Amino acid sequence: IKDTRRRYHHLPEQRQLSLPTRRTQTRIKAKMPIDLYYMPLSPPCRSVLLTAKAVGVDLNLKLLDLMTKEQMKPEFVALNPQHSVPTMVDGDLKLWESRAICTYLASKYGKDDSLYPSDPKTRALVDRLLYFDMDRLYFRFGEYVYPVMFFGQEKLDPAKLEKLHEALGWLDGFLAGHDWAVGNSVTVADFVLVASVSTFEVSGIDLSKHRNVTAWLARCKNGLRGYHEANTPGVNDIGKMAKAKLAGK
Repeated sequence: IKDTRRRYHHLPEQRQLSLPTRRTQTRIKAKMPIDLYYMPLSPPCRSVLLTAKAVGVDLNLKLLDLMTKEQMKPEFVALNPQHSVPTMVDGDLKLWESRAICTYLASKYGKDDSLYPSDPKTRALVDRLLYFDMDRLYFRFGEYVYPVMFFGQEKLDPAKLEKLHEALGWLDGFLAGHDWAVGNSVTVADFVLVASVSTFEVSGIDLSKHRNVTAWLARCKNGLRGYHEANTPGVNDIGKMAKAKLAGK
């Protein structure tokens, strides 16, 4: 379940921590409903839901069942020729690729630049983690789990699990010494990464040896605005699917 040009392209009031003050900007309210075509099983879709919660944007959610190929209907292919989710429509802008949607929402609708910093160095660190999730972390999870869950492979490949833990080890190092993915302020990198890592957890991946990851994950669950509304239902659903399909594999 991802929205990158990869093999799996077609598939899925809490305590609020104080954040450092940032340069403020005028929040732009959406004049028209923002449509989001999505599937809750998909971590990339849930990262967009988390970002929308953080900036206070209401989305007009349009569920697509990828299991029954609803994304291949002509009207959706006309909207997005890559027929991937999530896909967002904001006025005349049609946008897919979840990380692009997250940064767009944070840039246009955020009350300041804290979620997607304007400082070039800090933004580069955020972008690095977005690409890391796309090309290493979430990708390696998909390589390990999705062949069995969705493509009929009989057994999980232990070598691919080792590669996933290698990526988790890198993330553990990236998280050392600060509360959030980039420093001590929440950014869109946290939304993207937690959508992935929470999926790993419910799919049976043992995170216990990655102590910075587990501490950060708990922080996200307790501290991110709207976490349990935007992320938990989809996580629970994919967890049930993973338990059914990966048992004994």
